[in-house]
Amino acid sequence: MDLKEIQNLIKFVANSGVAEVKLEMDDVKITIRTTLEGNVTETTYVQQMPNHTPLQQAVAPQQIVATAPVAEVAPVVENSHYITIKSPIIGTFYRRPSPDKPMFVEVGKTIAKGDVLCVIEAMKLFNEIESEVSGKIVKILVDDMSPVEFDQPLFLVDPS
Repeated sequence: MDLKEIQNLIKFVANSGVAEVKLEMDDVKITIRTTLEGNVTETTYVQQMPNHTPLQQAVAPQQIVATAPVAEVAPVVENSHYITIKSPIIGTFYRRPSPDKPMFVEVGKTIAKGDVLCVIEAMKLFNEIESEVSGKIVKILVDDMSPVEFDQPLFLVDPS
């Protein structure tokens, strides 16, 4: 997939009204996120795999766009004043220190800078993720015991 095809895909997604599109082909992964309200902000991640095999036909993006949920547009616009706490590493997200212990945080809980929010397991090591801000947990964006990527949003915090 060349640069012109990627640019055309970004324009197509921006005009379609969907909030996010993920496209994975043989050796390319693309994620496009857009927000609406007059100005369009586009974030595009392109990851090329080392194996250079032929790409699938160009019809695939339209199929993915058609199945992307449109309902996610509103939360993106509403959450503009919230602080997003993101994953600093790749691993498995846990909301509690062990299965028999209570959750670190719940929606509505007030947190302070330095409070442990979750644990991310990476290579059999459990890394405590501490808050860098004070505020109130508005939303937990990841399910317990699910894999997370580097820089993936984990929590929304209202700093007020």
